[in-house]
Amino acid sequence: MTPDTQPGQDPIDEDARIASLQDRLARAQQVEAERTGTTQVGAADENYRLGNRVLGELIGGTAGGALIGWVLDRLLGTSPWLLLVLLFLGIVVAFRNIIRLSSKRPDK
Repeated sequence: MTPDTQPGQDPIDEDARIASLQDRLARAQQVEAERTGTTQVGAADENYRLGNRVLGELIGGTAGGALIGWVLDRLLGTSPWLLLVLLFLGIVVAFRNIIRLSSKRPDK
C-alpha cells in the first residue's frame, strides 16, 4: 500500500479559530500572571530550595554533632563533655555554612 491509499484520517489544516483562541488564552494568562505577581516562578522555587538548604544545615549540623558526641561519650566514658563540645562545633559549622550560602552572589 502506498501512503496515499492507507486508511486513516486526512490531515486537517489548522483552524483559524483555534489559533485565535490560543493567542487570546496566552495573552489572558500573561495578564493574569502580571496582575497576581506570579511572573517569576523560578525565583520562588530557588528561594524555597535555599530555605530548605538552610534548614537542613541547621538540623544536620546540630544533630550530627550531638550524635557523634554522644557515641564518643559512650565509648570513651567522658559523658557529657564530648557531646557538648561536638554539639557546639556542629552549630558553629552550620552557621558558617549558612553565612557562606547567604553571601554567595545570585546567578543571573
